[in-house]
Amino acid sequence: MPIRPIKTKADYAAALEEIDGLMGQVAPGTPDGDKLELLVTLVEVYENANFPMGESSDPITLLAFVLEQQSLSLTDLEPFIGPRQRVWDVMERRRPLSLAMIRDLAKGLHIPAHLLIQEYPLLRTAA
Repeated sequence: MPIRPIKTKADYAAALEEIDGLMGQVAPGTPDGDKLELLVTLVEVYENANFPMGESSDPITLLAFVLEQQSLSLTDLEPFIGPRQRVWDVMERRRPLSLAMIRDLAKGLHIPAHLLIQEYPLLRTAA
């Protein structure tokens, strides 16, 4: 893939796919390592321009935003979070994201883990 500015969702998806293929496979300072570094920078610029996350954002708001942007449904979260009921509990703020869920979501949906690890309020349930 030639390196060029990311202007569309298709460009963004292609860059993420290329990054996924290079991640962990290349050494820094090599031509492919430089390519990876440039692609990551381009993706960050695109994300900052197109997916602004304000101070008030929390992991659940971010997940809802990512689902919308990538045309995904709650069912698409099952490989990362677990069975349907667990996905619902997380998205309805009844259950917190676990470290394993955060790792899987970060890797699978290309979300920086530091955005998912933030604390957020949970709904209280009647005991």
